[in-house]
Amino acid sequence: MSQATLGDDEELFGEAANEMREDVESSLEAAWAALPDADDVWETDADNVLGALNGLNSALEVGDAEDHLRDAKKWFTMGQRADAFDDADDLEAEIESLGDAITDIAEAGEQVGELTSTIPALRGTLQDAGPADDEAADAADEAADEEDEE
Repeated sequence: MSQATLGDDEELFGEAANEMREDVESSLEAAWAALPDADDVWETDADNVLGALNGLNSALEVGDAEDHLRDAKKWFTMGQRADAFDDADDLEAEIESLGDAITDIAEAGEQVGELTSTIPALRGTLQDAGPADDEAADAADEAADEEDEE
């Protein structure tokens, strides 16, 4: 192999390494952009708790962020195994940070989902608690009065 070919190979490898890093950075950027906006999670215009929970549940969708993170990890792993990155600590830290954020959002979504199914049942329980209607309450009051008179 001639010296010129080796030089060309090094140059091509350098270009490929740069493109790989750009792919990782691009995927990370797209993943961050796909995450819910903080205001969408915090603010609501719902009329009741169930509406607020449904809105929050929708806001906690990570969308394509998981797919973009997977792409970033794929290209990062490829570049790392090929020893293509001079310094990849920043990419590795960002991948970990993004993964943690996606996990936190998914866990919050699960918790909100549980509340969304629990709250209507709780409301029904509370509505059914106590006397069934005013007549039953009046009858109970009359029975208590009669016992007091005896």
